[in-house]
Amino acid sequence: MEFQLDDTYFMQKALQEAETAFEKGEVPIGAVVVVQDRIIARAHNLTEQLRDVTAHAEMQAITAAANFLGGKYLYQCTLYVTLEPCQMCAGALYWSQIPKIVFGAYDPRRGFSAMGGQLHPKTDLVGGIMAEEASDLLKRFFIQRRNLN
Repeated sequence: MEFQLDDTYFMQKALQEAETAFEKGEVPIGAVVVVQDRIIARAHNLTEQLRDVTAHAEMQAITAAANFLGGKYLYQCTLYVTLEPCQMCAGALYWSQIPKIVFGAYDPRRGFSAMGGQLHPKTDLVGGIMAEEASDLLKRFFIQRRNLN
């Protein structure tokens, strides 16, 4: 049986980043940026550690990928992120001109689509990849946080 590098494989890598965020006490959202089946950036939320509301996994991944590529546009890249991007991240992804975004769980309250955000017109969007695993991790995190307070 041949091993395939598909959306599920890369979402598993994003979920590993989300687990790292969980262990650090960050909201467990992870992201990876892929070009030609190669991960060029890994990131997770760092808003607590950096005391920066903009330090979302997607923002960290965009910066790391742009640094790797040596330019501001993420042409030919795919972002895998465990939760539907928020409006801020969708705006940054719009400007990066990334051609494909794959996310895990939908965010019906704070996701960019619920808030009227937009992606670049040429960006393909795929949602719901490993949504249950991503959602379960978020639920575990917030249950733990409530029990600590």
